[in-house]
Amino acid sequence: MLLKFTEDHEWLKLEGNVATVGITEHAADALGDLVFVQLPEVGATLAKGDGAAVVESVKAASDVFTPLAGEVVEVNEAIVNDPSLVNQDPLDAGWFFKLKLANVADFESLLDEHAYKALIS
Repeated sequence: MLLKFTEDHEWLKLEGNVATVGITEHAADALGDLVFVQLPEVGATLAKGDGAAVVESVKAASDVFTPLAGEVVEVNEAIVNDPSLVNQDPLDAGWFFKLKLANVADFESLLDEHAYKALIS
């Protein structure tokens, strides 16, 4: 399983041609305690940069953008019912959606963990 990051503080775990997408611990900490999550519809075709999800915390509302083009094949209903999962475990239980990538090669253009850590330091 490969893990990459975006400059918008999203992470992607790639398995085959499907990427699981979520927000980073850095983003979750910056937002504060989440109280609401809205996810995309399964079957939605999204272009890179499209707004895919919305998160609201006690501090602010924020969009989660589509890091790469593809089709939403699964969403994490658990975080809709309990948004605090994103704060508690952003890289595992707090995932947002799974995206069947339009072009798997685009995954290589994202930041590796070292580059992402340099970005947020």
